[in-house]
Amino acid sequence: MRVDLFDFNLPPERIALKPASPRDAARMLVVAPDGGLDDARVFDLPRLLKPGDALVVNDTRVIAARLDGIRVRGAAVAAIEATLIKRLDASRWRALVKPAKKLKVGERIRFGERRESTACLLGTLDAEVEAKGEDGEVTLAFAFHGAALDEAIDIVGAPPLPPYIAARRRIAPSDCADYQTIFAHEEGAVAAPTAGLHFTPELIARVEAAGARVFRLTLHVGAGTFLPVKAGDTAGHAMHAEWGRLDAATAAALNATRAHGGRVVAVGTTSARLLESAAGEDGMLRAFEGETAIFITPGYRFRAVDALLTNFHLPRSTLFMLVSAFSGLETMKRAYAHAIAAGYRFYSYGDACLLLGPEG
Repeated sequence: MRVDLFDFNLPPERIALKPASPRDAARMLVVAPDGGLDDARVFDLPRLLKPGDALVVNDTRVIAARLDGIRVRGAAVAAIEATLIKRLDASRWRALVKPAKKLKVGERIRFGERRESTACLLGTLDAEVEAKGEDGEVTLAFAFHGAALDEAIDIVGAPPLPPYIAARRRIAPSDCADYQTIFAHEEGAVAAPTAGLHFTPELIARVEAAGARVFRLTLHVGAGTFLPVKAGDTAGHAMHAEWGRLDAATAAALNATRAHGGRVVAVGTTSARLLESAAGEDGMLRAFEGETAIFITPGYRFRAVDALLTNFHLPRSTLFMLVSAFSGLETMKRAYAHAIAAGYRFYSYGDACLLLGPEG
């Protein structure tokens, strides 16, 4: 399909720079199977669920993937910004680096150090540029490995806020908690599963009181998930692979949910993509562990997801393509136009929409 079909105009003031407080006070646009639209709040979710439904959340935990540092070349010192995007092994990460044009293979970067003097080594982390790719992508070989590297990244790094937020304000101490869901447990994501940011313990208690059950899976979200598609046609776009896991017990429980008439409600496109990766042609879920690069566009037949809670996404992004596949492109364009006109807040810290499937 032509990528420009998924374009729309979003006024900059609709981009949320901070989350709603409390989290479940965010607005939620309910999109019915027939295209009907209903304005609600995330705290209304329990009344929209049915006894026997299953809410599936992503328990990935975002690491401090934003690293600031310096590159020293003789007497010349240059500031470097890096965002880790994919772990390659115990000591190497693929990263997006700015500025990358003049960076050379073999050069050393010191993260956690932004001063002109490199005499103080406390609280710093060194890495060597092992390889360079396109669009600022480099391979960094760090001085530490394994758990020691994880700890060092946590110390010198910062929350990897999306560029449309980071470009408009400084990272605040509150972002460390704000950019993490209450389900966060398994470390490895370099971007938050943003639909999960709307939940509070109180909301989960009300969901369960309504007769729905909450299940967890893991998909370590990569930075590529949120990038606009640069190809002119969806056939020319290659998704970044992301690691995920759905255990056998959860797969069996979700199969039983549907067999007894309940719905599988995916919290976020990350949960939806892993569920669809784990589903067979017969719609049955099976245990899954490994990488998935599933790319869902209109025409795709959903096999495992009956409803989807998600945020409002970037124009021309794979995520807007996914929601258009679920509810229909024209329906989603109309829903987004309504959200823009009604003042909904967009993107990672923004509001939500609940997409109901045919049985919704």
